[in-house]
Amino acid sequence: MMFANLPRLAAVLGLLVTGAAFAQQQTPEAQAAALVAKMTPAEKVAQLQSGAPAIPRLGIAAYDWWSEGLHGNARNGYATVFPQAIGLAASWDTQLLQQVGTTVSTEARAKFNAIGAGHDHGRYQGLTIWSPNINIFRDPRWGRGQETYGEDPFLAGRLAMAFIHGIQGDDSEHPRAIATPKHFVVHSGPEAGRHGFDVDVSPHDLEATYLPAFRAAVTEGQAGSVMCAYNAIHGTPACADGDLLTTRLRGDWGFKGFVVSDCDAIDDETRFHYFKPDNAQSSAASLQAGTDLDCGDAYADLLEAMQKGYVKASAIDTSLIRLFAARYRLGEWGDGKSPYAGIGMDQVDSAEHRQYALKAALESMVLLKNEHATLPLRSGTRLAVLGPNADTLETLEANYHGTARAPITPLAGLRERFGADRVYYAQGAPIAEGVPVPIPETAFRTKSGRPGLDGEYFDKLDFSGRPVVTRTDRVIDFDWDEAAPIGGAQPGRYAVRWSGEWLPPAAGDYTLAVQVDRCFDCNNQHDPVRLYVDGRKVLDDNGDDTPMQVQLHVADQHPHAIRLEYLHSGRDQGVRLQWLAPAGAQLAQAEAAVRSADAIVAFVGLSPDVEGEELKIDVPGFNGGDRTDIGLPQAQQALLERAAASGKPLVVVLMSGSAVALNWAKQRAAAIVAAWYPGEEGGRAIAQVLAGDYNPGGRLPVTFYRSTRDLPPFVSYSTQGRTYRYFTGTPLYPFGHGLSYTHFAYAEPQLSTAQLAAGKTLTLSATVRNDGGREGDEVVQVYLDAPDDALAPRHALVGFQRVHLAAGQSRRVSFQLAPRQLSSVDAAGERAVKSGHYRVFVGGGQPGDAAGVTAAFTIGGRLVLPR
Repeated sequence: MMFANLPRLAAVLGLLVTGAAFAQQQTPEAQAAALVAKMTPAEKVAQLQSGAPAIPRLGIAAYDWWSEGLHGNARNGYATVFPQAIGLAASWDTQLLQQVGTTVSTEARAKFNAIGAGHDHGRYQGLTIWSPNINIFRDPRWGRGQETYGEDPFLAGRLAMAFIHGIQGDDSEHPRAIATPKHFVVHSGPEAGRHGFDVDVSPHDLEATYLPAFRAAVTEGQAGSVMCAYNAIHGTPACADGDLLTTRLRGDWGFKGFVVSDCDAIDDETRFHYFKPDNAQSSAASLQAGTDLDCGDAYADLLEAMQKGYVKASAIDTSLIRLFAARYRLGEWGDGKSPYAGIGMDQVDSAEHRQYALKAALESMVLLKNEHATLPLRSGTRLAVLGPNADTLETLEANYHGTARAPITPLAGLRERFGADRVYYAQGAPIAEGVPVPIPETAFRTKSGRPGLDGEYFDKLDFSGRPVVTRTDRVIDFDWDEAAPIGGAQPGRYAVRWSGEWLPPAAGDYTLAVQVDRCFDCNNQHDPVRLYVDGRKVLDDNGDDTPMQVQLHVADQHPHAIRLEYLHSGRDQGVRLQWLAPAGAQLAQAEAAVRSADAIVAFVGLSPDVEGEELKIDVPGFNGGDRTDIGLPQAQQALLERAAASGKPLVVVLMSGSAVALNWAKQRAAAIVAAWYPGEEGGRAIAQVLAGDYNPGGRLPVTFYRSTRDLPPFVSYSTQGRTYRYFTGTPLYPFGHGLSYTHFAYAEPQLSTAQLAAGKTLTLSATVRNDGGREGDEVVQVYLDAPDDALAPRHALVGFQRVHLAAGQSRRVSFQLAPRQLSSVDAAGERAVKSGHYRVFVGGGQPGDAAGVTAAFTIGGRLVLPR
């Protein structure tokens, strides 16, 4: 009897095998639909929130969709930290941006694999990378402009495409990670009103300036997801705007991925936009408009929305299928077929990746001025290294960063390159009035008489037993986000005690401050710190959010015993021991350093403490992360003037995430280098540029204006009077500007035709030659001047290539100008190629700023282009 059933059993087994094979052949969307069909309504709603819980009965692991990778795998421990995005943009190098993206996703994969496919992945541990930020940096006052690729839509779009390609890889069905261009759209400050701001943007400006980079990221870059913005557009919040997210994004552009909200943007629709009376209705409107995933918990009210008929269950299923299709493509279920399964933790901040970081930092450097060939500095030069940015970690890492394992500050880089015995250092000034900076090594002394403090590191929280490690720390300025400072300690459990002497440079009033970079969503459960001076406890913070500062008066320069105790048991991200010192004392130290030197290198600018996302700061020149004045803060200006009074050559190195009006420095400094926030290898890169080991070739991705008075109102999103495209004044330094230690010349411009039919592609070429005596990089830029039109930009970037040329070498460079690059936008927002006389300029910058050649052509006919 048993054998009689064998044919039937074989048939059943055959069906099972066939079914399994069919399942393997199903598209990710079909697999996702089958999985979603098994979920309860409550389970479905939970999966539409960024912290999606596990569903064990369906084999679904918990997955937090929020991961960051703006300029390195971020907020998840040690990683390669590249220059901030604005610095990457200054490279004008698409191949570099692709390599950076590849590194970001490779390190994200390594950490994902270390946890294992099919296991729970918490925040910042996933493969959905919420980068790049491709908002147009329309105004230098915006604190988050540092996260962008600058002010030009073409440049931003091309760099975004390259970065996205690097993040996602070559196989769209098996991406290494998924990129998320943000914030869609017209979102660039002010920070103070961002949660309820309504942008009244014209159809022309929307199509000509704010949409093109996103269109390129989606249609050509094939980004797998998009993040919608906080702001409203003409009264409709961006995350609830169906015309934007469905008609334009999915319809016109053919987007197939998923849309995620900016964090708590759905809740903002209720609380700040007053768009709907409650989150049930705001959530329903956003989901139906095309926002699939809520970064936040407002979508929890979708259950109520379904019950009350605000949203259909089918709409929820549509979004869930998009989300789970992405998870299937990423190989989260570990079917053993992932092409990335072999990526291990040995690739995180590897030697190879550190070389990429150095290359990126080098390419980001922009030489703005070099009078009398001051740079490169001569061998054997004794240097006075001054400024609040000369020796700080935060101005290397910027914001949205990973944890740098072995960061090189400018001071360290210059000591390494020129010799510590030839470098004389003084901090000289704070970043700005009322903003503490890390106490410099010159104000600390260990028991053995060395600069710095003795650090005792414990793997316990009560300082019991012997420390695991004892070492000298020059300064207390550490980022240990999700990372242990020593081997043998847990990232979430250790204690450090620093002790030694504090050396006030003069009598006077001092502010001592301890800055713990707080986990922003840890519900006030923060790391306690205690500071002692001369055995007296002057600060005792038990983990709340109050400022940790104390004012002390010292009567002389006698040393004072100092001890700092830091107990880490949560998710706070590091610790800094800071001060505000008397201005006269700091300037006197700077003068002493200058007297011993042949030349001065001053590291001035901004810092992530004063420019950034929604900061709690209100001091002269700064408010809420934005700037109210684009000039160099007065304390730093005074430092430059005191240093220049010596008559010795002054080299200014600007470290910032934005343009700074260096009017005095342009007149008085011998040389100026824009170094941005240059990443973990930034100090080494700066030293190599100043020494001439590397010839700088970066170009400005933003306009440097002379004054805040040159700018339209910050709250206005009209492009008139903004960016190089529409600014009619004289800039301090124009978009695209950058010098070199060599010289380049252009010749022989050639067009494929002088009479072009509308809709056809124009081929343009020219010869560029290195006429100088050393090798270097030139950024060849192509600008189009369209027929006279009140709405047309002055010039429009339509092509660029970064090329390397040996001394005396020449190269023929060629550009294909497609119809979209040759088009213009009318007042109604219609983009078309129009008839008329055109001119193209090929050179090392904008027409009038750099050497180059021109050619003219005519377009005949008119062709309207798709949105």
